[in-house]
Amino acid sequence: MTTTTRRLKSITPLQAGKMLGALHGGMALLFVPFFLLFALVGSFLPKTADAPPPAAMLAIGLGLAILMPVFYAATGFVMGLLGALVYNLIAKWFGGIEFEVE
Repeated sequence: MTTTTRRLKSITPLQAGKMLGALHGGMALLFVPFFLLFALVGSFLPKTADAPPPAAMLAIGLGLAILMPVFYAATGFVMGLLGALVYNLIAKWFGGIEFEVE
């Protein structure tokens, strides 16, 4: 087997943004059941005089559980886009990352 050293000189920013957005959104979906469980448990805890009603606590938890994967995906997209742009800028100066392929 022959190994060849290759150099990653550039990353397409839009593709990196899409990939990281999908990855972060998917990872956030793993946290949603736990988030919903905590919201459900929190709605049954003893209330103080100024606490919102249990139904409101559950509704807020459900709303945030729905928004969390969307927010994570959007943040992952922006960070992937910016990360690829910064990598491309720095790779012009230093030559990029070297890796071996067979």
